[in-house]
Amino acid sequence: MSPDLKDAVWRKSTRSGSQNCVEVALELPNAPGYVAVRHSQRPGAEVIVYTDAEWSAFLTGARDGEFDKP
Repeated sequence: MSPDLKDAVWRKSTRSGSQNCVEVALELPNAPGYVAVRHSQRPGAEVIVYTDAEWSAFLTGARDGEFDKP
């Protein structure tokens, strides 16, 4: 999907400080039901778009340690 992101509100984790990080647009006015992710230092580069369900599954996995290094 390639939604119109002109009205997206991007936010970066407060824990990232000045580090390179990702930014997330959780509410896309022109594409409800989707979440967009981009690199904070390259906002004009590629944006990855997920459904709300995909994003929720990712967050659940992160909270549960699914992606932790062994």
